[in-house]
Amino acid sequence: MQLADELQDRPVHEIARANRLSPERCSPWLQQTLLLSWKQKLAPMLDNELIKQLRNQAETAAIEVFARNLRDLLLAAPAGAHVTLGLDPGLRTGVKVAIVNATGQLLECDTLYPHPPQRQGEAALKRLAQLIQKHQVTLIAIGNGTASRETLSWVQPLLQQPDFAGVAAMLVSEAGASVYSASALAAEEFPQLDVTLRGAVSIARRLQDPLAELVKIDPQAIGVGQYQHDVDQKALANKLNAVVEDCVNHVGVDLNTASQPLLQRVAGLNSTLAANLISQREQLGRFSSRKQLLKVPRLGPKAFEQCAGFLRIRDGNEPLDNSAVHPESYPLVRDIANLWGLTVPQLLQAPDKLQATRPEALSQHGSYTLRDVLSELEKPGRDPRPAFRSVEYDTRVQRIDDLLPGMQLEGVITNITNFGAFVDLGVHQDGLVHISQLSDTYVKDPHSLVSNGQIVSVRVLEVDSKRKRIALSMKKKS
Repeated sequence: MQLADELQDRPVHEIARANRLSPERCSPWLQQTLLLSWKQKLAPMLDNELIKQLRNQAETAAIEVFARNLRDLLLAAPAGAHVTLGLDPGLRTGVKVAIVNATGQLLECDTLYPHPPQRQGEAALKRLAQLIQKHQVTLIAIGNGTASRETLSWVQPLLQQPDFAGVAAMLVSEAGASVYSASALAAEEFPQLDVTLRGAVSIARRLQDPLAELVKIDPQAIGVGQYQHDVDQKALANKLNAVVEDCVNHVGVDLNTASQPLLQRVAGLNSTLAANLISQREQLGRFSSRKQLLKVPRLGPKAFEQCAGFLRIRDGNEPLDNSAVHPESYPLVRDIANLWGLTVPQLLQAPDKLQATRPEALSQHGSYTLRDVLSELEKPGRDPRPAFRSVEYDTRVQRIDDLLPGMQLEGVITNITNFGAFVDLGVHQDGLVHISQLSDTYVKDPHSLVSNGQIVSVRVLEVDSKRKRIALSMKKKS
């Protein structure tokens, strides 16, 4: 009781001292007043303030995790300009098929029924073969949702035939594809197409170029993070939109093929300017020079100054238009070419000359600008994203019941949290590599070791089929 009384009286003493009062000389009434002030006012206020501060810290951390995962997903390796066949798997409703050309334009679509209850496997495979040969398909993208492994197993025998040796099939994340399918943008792009077939188009395109397709989807709908619905939604949206814009500008945009959602993410552009730019592109047929941007309605010199360096033109009148070099730095490039007695196209093919260029020889230009320009000219128009590689799922593993402790499997990371990384093994249920199992050494932050979309080799530790839990490890075997 004495300790309880002492703890109860301590706030009274502290409040009294803060007001330059002697606790011992305070009247009982004043002591009671101070105690009530602490219990009814100060203590609850401090509790609320502390809880609010801790919640803000937790929300900031959760938003940052979401942002880093989204960045990894947007900057995932693109398969490139290939005629691609997208398959959105389904059982009762069938497998939706959409074929897009190298630039993502829809060529043909269909619905096949190889799985139960229809079980039209042979007829569906014959139709699939006809579509592949008709459009000279080289890539097949299969959504990783329901019946994905069954669909992959159904397709693989066809691809083993000599006539289809040049065709590759792989599973693709379909996160957010259904959101795009039902969006106003998809309805405007494919007004006559069924919602489910639009999903197959999105799956095919995101294999070609994940960034160009994922910008069409609300970032919050992609769902790569932790506690997404518990955080401040406005702060989350602002952060994710900033990440999308940063990724788009980091990679650059092909001015002659980019969609409106992609263009409006470029610095200096908005939805109106992007629409005007596309309208101007349709009138011209294609842009052949960045200077033509100044003729786009409402795109003035300031907007041009901001966006020009991020917009690329392949096979245009000016070779530098296919690089990240801003038009205001073109005179610098010509000075470098003149320094070596070369033309600009010749300079772009002479990396040794670029490496031998010294800043003092071009002192009239800023050293930082010169360094950035030389770095870009060594690999003009390069894509900063990694080289494309597909995951090789183990053919023995189709369902969670096929997993056994000790198996060494290849998978792809689908989500990263502060407590570990989730890995897709192709069994419709992601496994968890706890942070303690990511490495043989101590790991403070999972993002420092792995990234979203990364292909990793994992070992199965434990499988709980009833609760659908898979424990994995990336540690070396002891």
